[in-house]
Amino acid sequence: MNQHAWTIAGGGIGGLAAAVALAREGVQAQVVEQASAWAEVGAGIQLGPNVTRILRDWNLEEELRACASFPDALVVRDAVSGVRLGQLRLGRECVQRYGAPYATIHRADMHALLLRESQSMGVQTRLHHRVTAWTAAPEGGLALSIRNVGALDEGAGALQSEPIDVRTEALIGADGLWSTVRGELLPGEAAPRFSGILAYRALVAQADLPEALRSQVVTVWLGAGMHMVQYPVRGGSHLNVVALVEGPRPEDLQNWDHAANAGHLRRVLSAYGREVQALAEAIAQWRLWPLCDRPPVASADQMARGRVALLGDAAHPMRPFMAQGACMAIEDAATLAFCVATRPDGAIPDLLQHYAALRWQRCARVQQRSIRNGEIFHCTGLMRWGRDWAMRLGGEHLLDVPWLYGHEVPVRQHA
Repeated sequence: MNQHAWTIAGGGIGGLAAAVALAREGVQAQVVEQASAWAEVGAGIQLGPNVTRILRDWNLEEELRACASFPDALVVRDAVSGVRLGQLRLGRECVQRYGAPYATIHRADMHALLLRESQSMGVQTRLHHRVTAWTAAPEGGLALSIRNVGALDEGAGALQSEPIDVRTEALIGADGLWSTVRGELLPGEAAPRFSGILAYRALVAQADLPEALRSQVVTVWLGAGMHMVQYPVRGGSHLNVVALVEGPRPEDLQNWDHAANAGHLRRVLSAYGREVQALAEAIAQWRLWPLCDRPPVASADQMARGRVALLGDAAHPMRPFMAQGACMAIEDAATLAFCVATRPDGAIPDLLQHYAALRWQRCARVQQRSIRNGEIFHCTGLMRWGRDWAMRLGGEHLLDVPWLYGHEVPVRQHA
């Protein structure tokens, strides 16, 4: 039987962040990823100072600066008139307020950064495999069953290979919204729910856009039943654009990277202003992502039981209306490592329960606020008028979120 100190199911941003954080504390973890190659799909993500602070403390600030963008402002505009409703200063002001910058980065670049760091620290990986079950091992720890999922890719429709038995001290489920680990840990739980919102995503070189559409700030366009977000990535050379519109439930909810019907999106946006329409027309290729989530975490028990814990979207999938999905996963990873560092001789079930106790209420708050933000972004009638009026009066105050951005996960400094 193979043996690894800890096993992480899922090699996305959350799983690799956990591997890096644990390796810093001397815990060598195996990462089990069902994909056949390291390739992170998707477009951009935003990293608030609550997370760039963690990356700095992990000595990854230089690597982040080499591939990210650091916009000077977040600007909110009316999607019909183009009028500016409010602005939050970022850049130097963000560093002064919170001690760390606000960054925007391509998801693939963030994934590659963490993968390089994990590999340099000796983290072991197993591609094209999935953790499917576990039992308590007679000698202590867990006995995992890990299967090769190549048969699924070939259309067989079932796991055909013989399971690999792996002995591990702890299992971290970082395998995303449709987590297999969560399904085993919390049996009988309802499936993730469709939010009623479709996200059309695009990444375009700024040089390919008309000069008037190029931008180096985060811009949020608010409309009735829709909003659109754009921001620079890759040092400003590319623009990430996401248009979120209310729409029907697709048949396939688990694939979050569908080919998109750009004509449908352009018809939806035809009711909005010329700047919004011009950006949609200038982008040739869009991808479709049906937004799904779960209700906010209700207790620590939903994040850890025994020697198994959940992290990132497996634990607290959230709508993207606070731009904190990846951030919460990285905070989870740092908190898990903090629990290891401060309880080196503690029993693993107690350590994981402590991790869950530290995380569940904050994650639930971000989930709840994300749902509320979506309602505010897409509101109509008097509520929309009140939102715009409040934004004009106190946009900086409304857009800043000190309880979110000022949160510090203790990270032990290493020589």
